[in-house]
Amino acid sequence: MGPPSGLAALSHEITACRRCPRLVEWRERVAGEKRAAFAGETYWGRPVPGFGDPRARILVVGLAPAAHGGNRTGRIFTGDRSGDFLFAALHRAALANQPTSVSRDDGLRLRGVYVVAVNRCCPPGNRPTPLERDTCLPFLAREVELLDGLRVMVPLGAFAWDGVLRALSILGHAAGSPRPAFGHGVEATIGPFHLVGAFHPSQQNTFTGKLTPSMLDDVVQRAVALSAA
Repeated sequence: MGPPSGLAALSHEITACRRCPRLVEWRERVAGEKRAAFAGETYWGRPVPGFGDPRARILVVGLAPAAHGGNRTGRIFTGDRSGDFLFAALHRAALANQPTSVSRDDGLRLRGVYVVAVNRCCPPGNRPTPLERDTCLPFLAREVELLDGLRVMVPLGAFAWDGVLRALSILGHAAGSPRPAFGHGVEATIGPFHLVGAFHPSQQNTFTGKLTPSMLDDVVQRAVALSAA
């Protein structure tokens, strides 16, 4: 099965998943209660699959959908400020056709990039449990398999870095010892893949200056260079 149809089938499987009772209860409660600013909208309220270019050479990996972002819109990093920061960087690197994303049908197209998260449901406090992480990891491993042009992964934050290493281990690509530690701009090679770490574009990081646009641009440009090597 080729990548587009394989990814479509996997996305359907992801959106139907109900394996983690705590996350199912939370995502559906958030979708029912809503935030006042989005009171008139119908929330997605289901697991959020990856999206992007099926011929991607770069995989961007986040933690999980935001409760009122991806859990509302049905697309990861869509409809929240973290996504605005990320997609602006991808747009500056000519990897996205527009710098913002507000809904699944807003016309955003990614070129050479696929965007996913380690966990596909929004977790309370943005903290999945280890069991919830491990339950979701096979989805990430299967996406990596289906994206047969993939060369570079950009984990956003320590949780995503750890998740990527675990997913690659599922695929038989062990990280070795010592295990590569996360850091912004840190690089590692695991099996056939290059990893480049980046701070997560959360408001906690972007509002404090821990992550600036130029810092994220540097990581994205490095990923582009490695993907072309």
